[in-house]
Amino acid sequence: MMDLDLRRRFFAEELEAVCSLRSRALVGGFAAVPREQFLRPGPWTVLAETTLLPGAGVQTRLTPDADAARVYHNIVVAIEPSRQLFNGQPGTLGTWIDALNPAPGGRLLHVGCGLGYYTAVMAHCVGAAGRVVAFEVDEVLAAEARENLKADPRVEVRCGDASRPLEDSFDGILVNAGVTHPLDNWLDAVAPGGRMVLPLTATMAAMGPLGKGIVVLLTKQQDDEFAAQAIGFTMIYSAIGLRDPAVNEQLGKAMMGGPGRWQAIKRLRRDQHEAGDSCWLHGQTFCLGM
Repeated sequence: MMDLDLRRRFFAEELEAVCSLRSRALVGGFAAVPREQFLRPGPWTVLAETTLLPGAGVQTRLTPDADAARVYHNIVVAIEPSRQLFNGQPGTLGTWIDALNPAPGGRLLHVGCGLGYYTAVMAHCVGAAGRVVAFEVDEVLAAEARENLKADPRVEVRCGDASRPLEDSFDGILVNAGVTHPLDNWLDAVAPGGRMVLPLTATMAAMGPLGKGIVVLLTKQQDDEFAAQAIGFTMIYSAIGLRDPAVNEQLGKAMMGGPGRWQAIKRLRRDQHEAGDSCWLHGQTFCLGM
């Protein structure tokens, strides 16, 4: 039987190959961080099948046993199956973290850290001189994440939704839940040249706590403007307290315009202007467009 250290290394290298990960530090993080230590005791409920059809829900299965080797695959593991709250797929979250281009000594913000696994992976990316601030709005999960990460001096776990002004600036921000729009304080906190990964999702009652939409990579330019690029499609748990119903409706209509429109997104504007043909999603304080 393959020992866990070797299995984690194989797991990490498989993610590197299949997901085209560029960051060696990220691959090293997947090889070093014990995923099972950031999960509740097994056997584990894992996502078996899902569909984007409204009301279809998700299908799960139970691992045969609590052998930690079971979680070293590109699978989604449940935190609370009854809430459809999952740990996240390593291949997906790995791609998002990779898009942040994490570097040694960097400062990262993780919004929606769950039990802290991907926070720990991000901390590995920034090394001993780096720092990761993680927010989790659920008090129980935040307490568990804090316990799981207490031995890592690079990480600070805060209970909250990260909606208040942030006193620090960050080289990378990972928003790990579906939102309708970027918050002004998140945009303000991105350092020049820094990046934010933002899942913009539309919801409907039949989908329960899940939403679907696109993932946008924002890069802050020297003039305080943001370059924007759609980097994928997602179905993800909706952020609590960070969604605007009016923008949710707009986002749903924008998504119906098809991939030709959202793949053409090039920038995020923060100046006041009238909505026009070049606007894909036009809000009161932001506009994603061509």
